Amino acid sequence: MTNIFRLAYLLKPYLKQSIGALLLLSAVVAMDLAIPRLIQKIIDQGIHQRNQDVVISTGLLMLGISLLSVLFAIGNNTLSVKVGESVARDLREAMFLKIQSFSFGNIDRLKTGQLMVRLSSDTSAIQRVVQVSLRIGTRSPLLMIGSLILMVKTSSTLALTMLPILLITTAIIVFFVMKMEPLFQAVRQKLDRLNIVLQENIAGIRLIKAFVRADFECGRFEKANTGFTGDSIRVMRMMASMPPILTLCLNAGMVLVIRSGGLDAIRGTMTIGEVVAFTNYLLTTMAPLIFMAMISNVWASGIASANRVMEVLDILPDIQDNPEPTAMPEHAPGHIAFERVSFRYNNASEASVLDDISFIAEPEKTLAILGATGAGKSTLVNLIPRFYDVSSGRILIDGIDIRALAEKSLLSKVAIVPQETVLFSGSVFDNIRYGVPEADKKQVIEAAKAAEAHDFILNLPKGYDTRVEERGVNLSGGQKQRIALARALLSSPKILILDDSTSAVDIETETRIQNALHLKHRRCTTIIVAQRVSTVLKADKIIVLEKGRIAGEGDHARLMQTSTVYREICDSQLGSETLPESPGGTSKKQEKQP
Repeated sequence: MTNIFRLAYLLKPYLKQSIGALLLLSAVVAMDLAIPRLIQKIIDQGIHQRNQDVVISTGLLMLGISLLSVLFAIGNNTLSVKVGESVARDLREAMFLKIQSFSFGNIDRLKTGQLMVRLSSDTSAIQRVVQVSLRIGTRSPLLMIGSLILMVKTSSTLALTMLPILLITTAIIVFFVMKMEPLFQAVRQKLDRLNIVLQENIAGIRLIKAFVRADFECGRFEKANTGFTGDSIRVMRMMASMPPILTLCLNAGMVLVIRSGGLDAIRGTMTIGEVVAFTNYLLTTMAPLIFMAMISNVWASGIASANRVMEVLDILPDIQDNPEPTAMPEHAPGHIAFERVSFRYNNASEASVLDDISFIAEPEKTLAILGATGAGKSTLVNLIPRFYDVSSGRILIDGIDIRALAEKSLLSKVAIVPQETVLFSGSVFDNIRYGVPEADKKQVIEAAKAAEAHDFILNLPKGYDTRVEERGVNLSGGQKQRIALARALLSSPKILILDDSTSAVDIETETRIQNALHLKHRRCTTIIVAQRVSTVLKADKIIVLEKGRIAGEGDHARLMQTSTVYREICDSQLGSETLPESPGGTSKKQEKQP
């Protein structure tokens, strides 16, 4: 309950509309409460005394009040819907911006399906709470309180006889609301699971078909779907049992009023009009309780959703700027130094992914990181833009600890082409200039040429205006990698990180890319992560990683002499007759005669 009130700050920009909706609603309630009194007047002063003028004039007054009530109700509904939709929009935006602030560690712990449900279904549940609260949720309590007051004024004795039924009805509603909130929480969790399975299935549909695992995936989905359905049935069963119980209470109250009121009318202590008015006030007291019971599921769902939304909004990003961060120098050379760096994910007690790593990457030179799968290569380069914080040691860029740098300032100087290529729906042109939206076509083409992407882009149906479909499914793996590389090169970074970014291109294309980088982009510090030896032969320095530790450091020729691990990698990929680096700067392999 507390969390849903914490979200009340979202109403602040719409305070005038909210107050307007409540004022219109109050007017509607006042008019509804006036109707039973007018009915009493028609019976006692019109029908009972055979006064036609009273019947006509009071009837016309009731008609006018009803028409005015309709207009006010329409105004209330309009404002309520506007406020509810606006709050939902602001909440979705707040959650989206919060997610953008998350570090890689936060994202690792959250699941896409959960975030999707919280951004859509949970915000919609909170939106319904706002709308209902400004309409029925406020109207019902006001109508009930007003009716109780007028019941006491009509007959205090009869009102006291109704008190136990009202208390029992209220207790039943409170019981159901308290029971339903945890049930809705369970339903939301099952919906999370259902969405996770669905999202994974859609994303991996090609793999599922390739391995003929449709039956297995159908089983997973059926299990998640059945769990969600079972919890939903439990909630709906409880909701369905509430109205009949409350209707029983209402009917019991009506019987009691008619019996007691009828006896009072026979004795002459009440008029027939008062009995009818009291009966109407009983209806306007009990009916709001039933309405509140019926919308209690909205509140219960809203409370559960508010708890889940606040879980996201309350998360603190693992990576945060210092109170007084330092900006990267405008003309920073890009000197990188690792000083005894160790890292373990989430600072867990398990073994370090990286252990006691120390090296220097010099400006305008290329550093290559080579190693087997799982050696920690990608983890190492992810520490440079501070996607994760080191567990111990420190990383310096131009002599400044990256933890002292403003995150935006650091990232503005670093461009990374990740191992998993990500393209967005839109044109090829827009994907390349994603990081530099103001770039013109000449700059985009120059970056594409450096990435060896220009020629294949021209052969696409619409060239640079060709639309990239979702996840780039209409492009090959090598084409996507080259577009991603062009995107990084366009930003003219001081530090360029290529995380196995040419693994999907052929050796000839890779060589042309390396030559282009060597000639045109020597003004930055380049770090290349690779598993292929051919990718790193021209690097100024090569670091060999093995099980999170440095197993060798130097250029190709030096490592061939000093590093057993490096020689083994070269032998496995290039053959046992691989020669040290030639004077021309390239590695040669003796041709074997057939």
